[in-house]
Amino acid sequence: MTVYHLSTRINANVPTDYLLYDLCIYRMDANRNKYPLVDVRQQLFLRNYETQSHLTRDINDALSTIYIMEMKLYRKTMLHTHCVTPVPFTKMYTLGEFASGNAWSPVTRENPCYFESKGTMKPESQGGETKQIKITIPERPFIAKEYPIGHSIDPFDKNLIERQIDERFNGFSLPNQIAASVCGPAAFFYCLLKDRPDVYAQAVRELYRYGKTKIGDLIISPGEGCRRPTGIFYYNDGRPRITGIDWITLAGLRDSENRVFSFDSLDSPVAGITMWQILTKWFEKAGYEKVFSNAGITQPGVQGIRDLNKYKDQGYIVVALINDGLLVNSESKTTLPTHWIVWNGLVTQDSNGYIGLELFSWGKTMNWIKPKRDLQFFINRFFGGMVFKPLK
Repeated sequence: MTVYHLSTRINANVPTDYLLYDLCIYRMDANRNKYPLVDVRQQLFLRNYETQSHLTRDINDALSTIYIMEMKLYRKTMLHTHCVTPVPFTKMYTLGEFASGNAWSPVTRENPCYFESKGTMKPESQGGETKQIKITIPERPFIAKEYPIGHSIDPFDKNLIERQIDERFNGFSLPNQIAASVCGPAAFFYCLLKDRPDVYAQAVRELYRYGKTKIGDLIISPGEGCRRPTGIFYYNDGRPRITGIDWITLAGLRDSENRVFSFDSLDSPVAGITMWQILTKWFEKAGYEKVFSNAGITQPGVQGIRDLNKYKDQGYIVVALINDGLLVNSESKTTLPTHWIVWNGLVTQDSNGYIGLELFSWGKTMNWIKPKRDLQFFINRFFGGMVFKPLK
């Protein structure tokens, strides 16, 4: 158990004597229970625009644990104090970054900011005066070429993305690559959404605002092509081929890893293939601990199924590699490894010898296994999996 001193900083051009802040530093669990480490109101800044050093209770969280900060700023005048950020500024950092004074960004706009224009206007009795103030707003990072800003079905419209974040956070929808070849990122973000819905929501917001985010040590920074995708985002009946929130996260994560291929279109299948070494790296950099793996190009057989069942039964996360022909709605004729899934239960066998498995894939958790398929059918399309401790 350890006590920490946590702080962050802002950017401003107003003397700190005239500024106050509210600061809440918290994390959530899988059930969306909120655990604040710091929760203070209208505190004074230090001279260098750092917050005060706020003492935590005695905790045993790892330094890699991700926390969200919310901050409001207040401007003091001679007569009253008023809030200048009615919507709290949010950003996420690890406990280690908060404790070491590194919970801030060298990019000004990625910090809480408050700036005032300076100058004294001539009163109207002296002829008055007009001054021009230029306020620049960076261009939105994600813009679909066929659906630019202002388009009636812009997949990256701000209100649409916020609605999709709320739906995900409250459990009404799950990551779904649909027409895009990004099942590996879908498996990763599904696990993140289940374990840390607060981190998932914050990661989407940071990607949307800045075109990048950092989850623990995992940096997601898609390239220009991914942030300006081409292609048709909707089927003829109006259903999305992939939603804006899933392009931002799933394609964004996959593109960040690419060194040769750019994920710049919905029809980028080669760029979307994820090897198990890369998927492992994503999980571990985000703070997950891997405890077992039998994933590979060879089938681990019955014993491999038993091994993963054992870990799943103990509450671990199991991310498995299969041939998608194992699942309903797939017409795959091969038995090569093509698809990542997440187990939501154990592999079972009924009295007729047929296999069942509750799993996550394509935006749903259900028994996706084709009906009336035996163990050998499953084994021929099963390439093992990776086991992680849930993220806290």
